[in-house]
Amino acid sequence: MPKYKLDYIWLDGYTPVPNLRTKNCVKEFDSFPTVNELPLWGFDGSSTQQADGSDSDCVLKPVAAYPDKNCDHSVMVMCEVMLPNGDPHPSNARATILDDAGAWFGFEQEYFLTQNGLPLGFPKDGFPEPQGEYYCGVGFKNVGALGRKITEEHLWACVHAGITHEGINAEVAKGQWEFQVFGKGSKKAADDVWVARFLLLRLCEKYGVDVDFHCKPLKGDWNGSGMHSNFSTDQLRDQGGKDYFEALMGAFDKYREEHIAVYGPDNDMRLTGLHETQSIDTFSYGIADRGASVRVPHAFVNDDYKGYLEDRRPNSQGDPYAIASRILQTIATVPTNGAAGAV
Repeated sequence: MPKYKLDYIWLDGYTPVPNLRTKNCVKEFDSFPTVNELPLWGFDGSSTQQADGSDSDCVLKPVAAYPDKNCDHSVMVMCEVMLPNGDPHPSNARATILDDAGAWFGFEQEYFLTQNGLPLGFPKDGFPEPQGEYYCGVGFKNVGALGRKITEEHLWACVHAGITHEGINAEVAKGQWEFQVFGKGSKKAADDVWVARFLLLRLCEKYGVDVDFHCKPLKGDWNGSGMHSNFSTDQLRDQGGKDYFEALMGAFDKYREEHIAVYGPDNDMRLTGLHETQSIDTFSYGIADRGASVRVPHAFVNDDYKGYLEDRRPNSQGDPYAIASRILQTIATVPTNGAAGAV
């Protein structure tokens, strides 16, 4: 019976941003294991801010299994953290997501690649040319060599793993990049984003490069990093309608503070009303408006308000589990007749 290396991956209890953790074991299986075949596994929660040393056991519950490009017999196992009694750990945001097979999410993950504390391509003293040619740029002066190498290698690692990686592009600041992940179901895309982050961080170990997910690592006239969250439901795709859409936007406005609370830390540094953002204390929506809280695609309006919407407020450090959970909670307050209910 062949042996498989299982890399168990989970989120620790650090706040406001959880860290990825991993440890591995070797097990025997007839073939690539399914999630149901993977065992629960314990870990020391006192070392991850998830338990006290006097009662330190926490439990890893596999929720998704991914093949690893590095080895045919290596499995990446995304896990939820559970208490010994089987209840979700308080840090487990995934467990708060409403089950909805008709919910689709697409996350646009922006980030900076850094080396020795500076974004790739930055001089040791001062700054490179202002942003302008970097976005979707080509050529060494715009994107360098290492950034392109890392991001494309990361893309293929994600594709091999079965992640619905939809593409990459250089972003508006030097050393800044983006990848996009899509998933059907209320949890699939969020699982995939965390595993894609894991793959990126692990890959960068090889090149001596760090990943900076902070939403505003560069002060001044530089765009911050977001994780624009595209979403739709059966109702939005199949029924739509202007009345329902306006009621939904009313609910997003009503629960603005609840959304901002889980859309990533330090968002006040990014959501200033400048650099393609709306102010953090204002909710707005607009057709093709990248300065709005929610961008409404032309195609959505042209198809009788049916399709997907883009919430541009989540930032690059946001937890996609918490973001998906909040979006679906707000959608659930709006009945199909368009009258907003209570959360």
